[in-house]
Amino acid sequence: MTTPIIMLVLIITPWLIARGISGAMRSDFDARSAAAIGLSILFMFTGIGHFAQTELMVQMIPTWVPVRVFLVYVTGILEFVIAVGFLIPKCRRFTGWAAAAILILFFPANVHAAINHVPMGGHAWGPVYLLVRAPLQAVILFWVYWFTIRQPGTALQADAPPAVRQ
Repeated sequence: MTTPIIMLVLIITPWLIARGISGAMRSDFDARSAAAIGLSILFMFTGIGHFAQTELMVQMIPTWVPVRVFLVYVTGILEFVIAVGFLIPKCRRFTGWAAAAILILFFPANVHAAINHVPMGGHAWGPVYLLVRAPLQAVILFWVYWFTIRQPGTALQADAPPAVRQ
C-alpha cells in the first residue's frame, strides 16, 4: 500500500522544493516546470516497474489479451518516453495529453488487478484498493491537466500575484 504514497511524494516533492526555494529567494515560482519534473519522475518510476516487476505487471492484464509480456515492455518504454517529454517544455502539452490518455487506458488493468488480488502495489487488497487507486488516478490526472495541458493565463491566474502564477 506504500506505492500510492510514493507516487504522490514523487509528483509533489519537486513542486514543494521549487516553491520553497522561490519563497526563500523571493523569486518567481515556475510551478509548471516543477510539476512537470515531478510527473517525469513519476513516469520514470512506473516505467521502471514494467521492467523490474514484469511478471507481476503481466498478471494485471487479463489472460485473454495476447502478447502480455510484450505489452508490459512496450508500455514501460512508453512511460519512459512520457517521462522525457515532460522535461522538454515545447513537448509538455502534447506529453500531458499522452499521459492523460495512458492513465485512463491503464485504469482497467488496475480494476482487473484489484478484482483478481494481484500481489502488486496494493492490488492484493482486492476491490477495496480501488478506493485508494481511483482517487490517486484522479489526482494524477488533475496534476497532468493543471500543469501541462491547461493553457497558462486563465482567469483564475489573472488576479494572482506574479510569484504564484502557474
